[in-house]
Amino acid sequence: MLKYAFHFLATCLFAVLLFTCSRPPVYPAEPLITFKSLSKNQIAQSRSGISLTDTIVVKFAFRDGDGDLGSPDSTNIILKDSRDGFENFFKINAIPKLGPGSGIEGEIAIKLSNSAVTRYFCCTYPNTRLTCIPNADYPTNTMFYIIRIRDRAGHWSNDIQTTPITILCQ
Repeated sequence: MLKYAFHFLATCLFAVLLFTCSRPPVYPAEPLITFKSLSKNQIAQSRSGISLTDTIVVKFAFRDGDGDLGSPDSTNIILKDSRDGFENFFKINAIPKLGPGSGIEGEIAIKLSNSAVTRYFCCTYPNTRLTCIPNADYPTNTMFYIIRIRDRAGHWSNDIQTTPITILCQ
């Protein structure tokens, strides 16, 4: 009886070792992204001429089956403003492959600052364009970003959306 138990245990151990041997993950050639988080969901709007600086960090995860994500020569991340469709472009350098296979995965964090120079967080009002001028009739503005990335082969990822961001317009 003990002999059979030993053989059963040895077979189970062999099966566990067989299934835990690392195989490279298989992902599609097109990048796949998923929204992770915002560092906060509320920010004071940018102000022209004032050195107010505040930031929000946007984090999202990525997977790319052929491992050709990132380029030092071109923009490859787009953040589109939900209010007016304005696109902000960002660049990530090539991400090195680690281990066997060509699939890569990881997390990207983008730091967005509101200052007199960069205006990611300006308020919009009815019948007006994006403005950084306070308006007492509209104390807040809500927006979100739609994000997508492109790999070096030109494959576009799926679109993801951040959670809402409230801009304090005062």
